[in-house]
Amino acid sequence: MQTTTEIDSKNKVSGAAHENARAVLSITGDLAEELHPGQGLAAALRLDSDLDADLGFDSLSRMELVHRVENAFSVTLSDRALGDSETPRDLVREVSTALEQSGGAAPPRHPSNLSTNLSGTQQTPDDAQTLNEVLSWHAEHHHDVPHLHLLGEGETAESLTYGELYASAACLAGGLLGKGLESGDRVLLMLPTGRDYFISFLGTLLAGGVPVPVYPPGQPQQLEEHLRRHATIATNADAVMMITEDEAKRFSQLMVALVPGLRTVTTAAEVSLSSPPDVLPTVSAGDTAFLQYTSGSTGDPKGVILSHDNLLANIRAMGRFLEAGPDDVFVSWLPLYHDMGLIGAWLGSLTFGIPLVIMPPLSFLSRPERWLRSIHDYKGTISGAPNFAYEICATRIRDEDLEGLDLSSWRVAFNGAEAVSPATLDLFADRFEPWGFKRSAIMPVYGLAENSVGVAFPPLGRGPKIDRISRAALQYRSRAEPVRDGTGQNAMAVPACGLPLPGHQIRVVDDTGHELGDRRLGRIQFRGPSSTSGYFRNREATESLFNGEWLNSGDLGYLSEGEIYITGRQKDLIIRAGRNIYPAELETAIGELDGIQRGNVAVFGSPDPETGSDRLVVLAESRRRKKEQQASLLREITTLSIDLAGSAPGDIVLAPPRSVPKTSSGKIRRQAARQLYETGKAGAAGASVQWQLFRIGVTAVGQRLQHSLRHAGAWLYAGWAWLALVLLAIPIWAGVAVLPSLRVRWLFVKTGLAFLRTLTGIGLTVEGREKIDLARPVLLAANHASYLDGPVLISALPTLFGFVVKGELTGHYVPRIFLTRLGCHFVERFDTAKSVGDAAKIADALKDGNNLAYFPEGTFTRMPGLLPFHMGAFTTAVETGTPIQPIAIRGTRAILRDDTGFPRRGKIQVKILDPITPSEDAETPWQAALQLRDAVRRAFLTQIAEPDLAHERVFHELAEMQKEAEEGGS
Repeated sequence: MQTTTEIDSKNKVSGAAHENARAVLSITGDLAEELHPGQGLAAALRLDSDLDADLGFDSLSRMELVHRVENAFSVTLSDRALGDSETPRDLVREVSTALEQSGGAAPPRHPSNLSTNLSGTQQTPDDAQTLNEVLSWHAEHHHDVPHLHLLGEGETAESLTYGELYASAACLAGGLLGKGLESGDRVLLMLPTGRDYFISFLGTLLAGGVPVPVYPPGQPQQLEEHLRRHATIATNADAVMMITEDEAKRFSQLMVALVPGLRTVTTAAEVSLSSPPDVLPTVSAGDTAFLQYTSGSTGDPKGVILSHDNLLANIRAMGRFLEAGPDDVFVSWLPLYHDMGLIGAWLGSLTFGIPLVIMPPLSFLSRPERWLRSIHDYKGTISGAPNFAYEICATRIRDEDLEGLDLSSWRVAFNGAEAVSPATLDLFADRFEPWGFKRSAIMPVYGLAENSVGVAFPPLGRGPKIDRISRAALQYRSRAEPVRDGTGQNAMAVPACGLPLPGHQIRVVDDTGHELGDRRLGRIQFRGPSSTSGYFRNREATESLFNGEWLNSGDLGYLSEGEIYITGRQKDLIIRAGRNIYPAELETAIGELDGIQRGNVAVFGSPDPETGSDRLVVLAESRRRKKEQQASLLREITTLSIDLAGSAPGDIVLAPPRSVPKTSSGKIRRQAARQLYETGKAGAAGASVQWQLFRIGVTAVGQRLQHSLRHAGAWLYAGWAWLALVLLAIPIWAGVAVLPSLRVRWLFVKTGLAFLRTLTGIGLTVEGREKIDLARPVLLAANHASYLDGPVLISALPTLFGFVVKGELTGHYVPRIFLTRLGCHFVERFDTAKSVGDAAKIADALKDGNNLAYFPEGTFTRMPGLLPFHMGAFTTAVETGTPIQPIAIRGTRAILRDDTGFPRRGKIQVKILDPITPSEDAETPWQAALQLRDAVRRAFLTQIAEPDLAHERVFHELAEMQKEAEEGGS
């Protein structure tokens, strides 16, 4: 261990921090010797030694180090101490800060009893078809009822009621709409667990957008991988905005450089309005609610499309299975960028009106007892986690940290998201039964993002059911044959993951797609109302996901008595000498060896370069660098492999820390490990943060150059489009002014518009021309999104017609001459008497055999959405008995948006719909007009893929104004 002089001279620590530094170095050195005996790590220890690279401390080792430091100084360090401390010097700073804040005394380790009456009401929004409706329903019925209890540093809690949640989310939605967010636009959410995350997620939904959750930046050593992965997600999602926190702004700007389409980076506070907007977009059950990007354990991340009805079907099925009710309390630390935390914990609690007590994942990782203590404090009834969390609690929490703990309220303890270890289930139950935990609460579950989250749950209150089968029969004959001696070398323990959720189905098939019987190993497939429609902008992956009506899970397993048993991932299965080898079991066994970094072992198959056949490869992290120590480890790994897999590895790589790639949720990325191995990069030293930033910068410069070229191209196109318009507008206007026949004038305009589309490269497709009955007058009604809509109708329709346009245009010579010569009809909008008179003239024109075209919205905005309708077209249709022919226009808003004057290349689609006849059963003409209006509106909404911006209050006001106009006219 270092002397005082060495500490002062080599590490430049003096004064009050001297003793703290010495103590931290001593604690760190002792732990290093325990973890890696005989390697002399303590002697080489410095304040700037890297805990990971130099000392081989994994996350569990860091946790133990933080606990020892806290005990030594009688302080409680911040949660950042676990995630951000890279060196002993960082821990010294944390200790100094903690001592200053506590005045040298340790703060209470646990809060006083925070239990509150969190029971809600028996009512739930069973008829809600979207998450937006779920939130609105609770905000109306349970406005002042607390929903979220956010646990922060020092055990403090912040509560959010349903009313507060809705109001804040609506304000943020208004800000997003003001920044140009359109219906269906993707918004990247890179936020930690906290108030801003919940508000941003729901605010994006209320704005009609699609949230895309991603995890915040991790350790600096993984910065480049993190950036590139998130850039891949943002590019695939075609995200236009990112909401993050102030601390991540530097990171976010690098993201913008890598993803040119990401036009806005903001925070929840910056984008939120002071008050919510009057009208929010309407979404439908089949609309995409959010994109859940898979963890990428077997490849590049893929965006699972989950609709509102997918999510609510899954949530309600899980809730019925668990008998979730108003007396439940959900306690969670699960990350909100992962389906189990986002859907299972939060959105499930939101739907069923269950209070959610939630803490950041780092709070659990730094002090696992916080999870259990929160269940005690809040009388939690439902909670769960991946298998590793139960193992940490069983092995790392000290008895003195559990004093007074009562877990008797915990009735559902689900274990999922990764392989479930039967040994861990027993260990956890045995450890915490003295504190009131019931073994019957344990529930190994099966789920995946492609089915929202849950697929199968075991019977409630049964406890774990373990199937002990023959390893040889499974490996050689693909059969799950029970064995009498469940503890022998040939025995393999597999937990039952339950029955399919109500309304869902599971089957096991062979390689040809034929269904297998009980206890036959095969590929697991599923189907049901929770299942995704596919991967976002990834046709190839979507096609491989589906097998007719069934979806491929990518998992291997077998059925027995209706329950599903999981044995591993299909892509990870290694077939060697006719034997099936499952990596997870071998990885776990190797990780238990002294000298191997537990949880940091990857086993995979790789073609032998000489024979081409698959060989077994083991990539294991180890701090042992001496030849004799490595030779001993190689022998032990070989022996284990022969015992469990039936053959020796073709190659074993002992690599330094951080060599084995993992997902954000801690799963081994075996396919990525295989790629590193086959490219010779396995075990290579990680790049420094500066070098990572340099490489990212080079990539960003290239991306920016491409973006600049595209930007310049857009400006050139806009300039050319305006030039072409000006050059053609003058002769077209002149031709319309002098040509003698209305039919010739229309033909001349249509020809000029076709030439303009050719020059600007704008495509136009028209569907349904044959639906227009040219034998009688036609009343046309089109949605309005751009100045292009009028020219588009002229180009698309096979007949002459007169536009019904606003009377204000008569005050401008150029448009008045042009429109009059094309047979348009002007209508006064503000003078009631003139308006009624103009309406009568319009009706007379229709009776005389003229075709008329209306834009019922009367105007358009840059924000997507169908605005409220004026009643003129509908009262005219009822008065003359003329059907209305709806015409849906798509694409014009994207080409020329209001208030921009910046045209873009694009395609326009026009769909002529079936005519709608006024009802003859209505009590009054006005009621018939209202019914006709609503029918036309429904027809538009099924075609234009934009939100419904109508509002009952607005419609009521329009109706009253129309009645007043009619009364005044009479």
